[in-house]
Order: sequence, then structure tokens, then C-alpha cells
Amino acid sequence: MTFLTILLISVVAFEHIYFLILEMFLWTKPKGIKTFGLKSKEFAEETKVLAANQGLYNGFLAAGLIFSIIQKNIIFAVFFLICVTIAGIYGSYSTKKIKLFYVQAVPAILALLSCFF
Repeated sequence: MTFLTILLISVVAFEHIYFLILEMFLWTKPKGIKTFGLKSKEFAEETKVLAANQGLYNGFLAAGLIFSIIQKNIIFAVFFLICVTIAGIYGSYSTKKIKLFYVQAVPAILALLSCFF
């Protein structure tokens, strides 16, 4: 893995650690409510278990990417980057928020490209 590839994979991994923190720990706080455009604090409270589960999955994506760097295993990196890309595409499609595509999928796509070139 080149330095650029490791850097790009690290960016994607740290993004997902940040998503984990937002979804597991800040979902009902002003930062989480604003970030995700939740309609109210009450709604955030009602959905916090779902958000925590979602955050855990983001943590697994980050762990897989970090593991791929430690092991210097491009196959693992490609697998997890494809997962992140699909999640970003689906998330932006299902929420109708194109920003999600740019925040989640584009960095993963750039890291994927770096894996192959």
C-alpha cells in the first residue's frame, strides 16, 4: 500500500469513527440532532437505540479499514471500501440528501481508486 492509499483509507476510517460517536453518543444532544436534521429531541430519544445500532455498524467499518492498514491487506481494504461506498450511495438515495454521497461515498471511492492505481 502506498502512503496515499493508507492516508485515504485512514480518512474514511476516521470518518466512520466520527459517525459512530455521533450516532452512539451524541444522537440526543444538540450536535447529533443538528447533524442529522432530526425533527425534535423527543424523536431523537425515541430512535436512539436504532441510531446506536447504526453507529456500531459504522464502527465495524472503521475497524475493518484500520485492520486492513495494519495487515497491509489491500483485499480487506477494497472489501470495506466497497461496503462504505454502497452505504453512501444507498444513504444518499434513501434520504434524498446528496451531501451524504459526497461525505461518505466520495472519500471511499477515492481510496478505492488509490488501491488500484
